[in-house]
Amino acid sequence: MKPPPTDPYEAFRLLIDDELLDLIVRETNANAIRIGNAENVKQNSRIKSWKDVTKEELLIFLGLLLHTGTIQLSRISDYWKRHYLYNIPSFGQFMSRNRFMLILRCLHFTSESSEDRLIKIRPFMDHFNNKMKMIYCPGKELSLDESMVLWRDRYVFRQYIKNKRHKYGIKLYVLAEPDGTVLKFQVYAGANDETSGKGHSSKMVFKLLEERLDCGHHVYMANYYNSYGLALKLLNRKTYCTGTLRKNRKGNPVEIGSILLEKGENKSFFLNGVHIGKWRDKRYVLYISTEHGSEMIKTTAKRGSEVVKPMAIIHYNNFMSSVDLQDQMLAYYPVQRKTLRWYKKLFVHVLQMSLINALHLYNKYSANDRLNLNDFRLKILEKLLPDPNVINRHNVLKVKHELTKIEKTRTRLKTVGSVTKETIEVARKECKGCKAERKRVQTIYECKQCQGSPGFCTKCFCLAHS
Repeated sequence: MKPPPTDPYEAFRLLIDDELLDLIVRETNANAIRIGNAENVKQNSRIKSWKDVTKEELLIFLGLLLHTGTIQLSRISDYWKRHYLYNIPSFGQFMSRNRFMLILRCLHFTSESSEDRLIKIRPFMDHFNNKMKMIYCPGKELSLDESMVLWRDRYVFRQYIKNKRHKYGIKLYVLAEPDGTVLKFQVYAGANDETSGKGHSSKMVFKLLEERLDCGHHVYMANYYNSYGLALKLLNRKTYCTGTLRKNRKGNPVEIGSILLEKGENKSFFLNGVHIGKWRDKRYVLYISTEHGSEMIKTTAKRGSEVVKPMAIIHYNNFMSSVDLQDQMLAYYPVQRKTLRWYKKLFVHVLQMSLINALHLYNKYSANDRLNLNDFRLKILEKLLPDPNVINRHNVLKVKHELTKIEKTRTRLKTVGSVTKETIEVARKECKGCKAERKRVQTIYECKQCQGSPGFCTKCFCLAHS
């Protein structure tokens, strides 16, 4: 059993581990070879000069990719522009624009071919779900809802959800904790999905909860999922559920649709441990619960006034917003670009989910002070993209630099009167420090430990190595 993470980077690497990085490195290099050997590739294309990416270079690539969310520009290539309005020195110091764009083009996760529409991103999705199952045990309350990854282009499983910030895109079914920690997610892949067909919503609930059943969890869901039949099945697996309910669901009490109530009144029906209620506030609200009864509780509304609500509704409002909270945190530092292919957009989305999950795990279990998202991201980026000036200085200090006399000599003929003699003189070099100040000074000393063994006068040597 590993101890809890002690710093943000360690928490991040719990989810983005060496096993995943090795997979991406292997598949990306293999994909680059396939692209380079394609018949339609021009001879002078950048892919022809491809060099295998390493795990260390991939981490720098991921750091730059996440950093594009910190400094937001319209196009990826803008981060390498030399115009004074665009100039961002940190990007060019770590990786050239061509290399970054080449890795992004060749980024790949599997070489397998299958009828599965999600095969291109399946290994990364499975790694995230399995990793969260392995390293984290959630509390009792869970919530299940939908999320969207923006995608406006045509694609066979593109969806439309009018209540989401991104109305068009790839739909994700997400199981999360109330604080926004994502435990598991599934991408809706259309008609050939294993959960498609009749009873799709119930199948998806059991798919997301398959590792959490028989453990006493309480899952909060919207009216898209809830029904009497589903609540009974979950209760038989020792799993409670609460949420709003559609009035035309199969299994609803016949008389619940015709009951008239005054504002604030509640009417409840109980059958086989399932509670179906109808409560009137500004409008009628149908709800279902297998744990909460018909108790009415006083609570404070948004504007400070006291209102009386059913206990199930209060708990639903408290625990149901976890997926929306996750989407809100993802929106603070958007990394997605409209030019990315759909599976690369999903990769970026899951990468950001991993970072936010790492933040929640760090704040829960670390003995250090809690961090906000901005500070947490900054500490991870400092590890992925260390200061080049500090690294160069450390490398300089690791080696003991000494000023030594130049060993190379040259022979010169010197004529004095009618006598010609051969003299041996020490070769000279131009002082590197004086040259930078536009002074021409010849010196007989050099530093062999510096790259290229440049010449130094004594004064410039002390200034350069202090």
